Amino acid sequence: MITAWLILILSLAMVFFYFQATCQRILRRQFDQEHARSIANVIRLEFPSLRESLEKFGAPLDYSRLPKMLTCDFHALTYLLKNVANEHQRYSTEERLLILYFRWLLLSLAGRRLLKVGEKKAILRLTSVLHYFANVVGQRMNTVGFRNLQADYLANL
Repeated sequence: MITAWLILILSLAMVFFYFQATCQRILRRQFDQEHARSIANVIRLEFPSLRESLEKFGAPLDYSRLPKMLTCDFHALTYLLKNVANEHQRYSTEERLLILYFRWLLLSLAGRRLLKVGEKKAILRLTSVLHYFANVVGQRMNTVGFRNLQADYLANL
């Protein structure tokens, strides 16, 4: 019985490890051009300033607002991923994995906050997912061109 539980625990640990490694590999993708900052400025996302304050200044964060800010940015970017310059209007496999990864990290952020372990690292990972999504949206908008986009995409946010 103990052996079965040990095998189960080790198997789950390996699944989570490979899931995280796969998501980290996706996030390391290089884009031809950096679009994240311009997309974030256009739709007023907060993750770039949050990321900058953590990386450069090490400023204390308002943890009560943090999950709400990240979740709002996440919903805006996933809406744009699905609807802007996406003829099939569905997520790719990579995007689905990163959506699950983001939700997993956001859920783990509450536990990390209680334990006071690795909060900043988790927040930086969350912002890197949002940064990736913003780059994908910008790249899609750049390839299709602004003339083909309907104005109601950004108005519905």
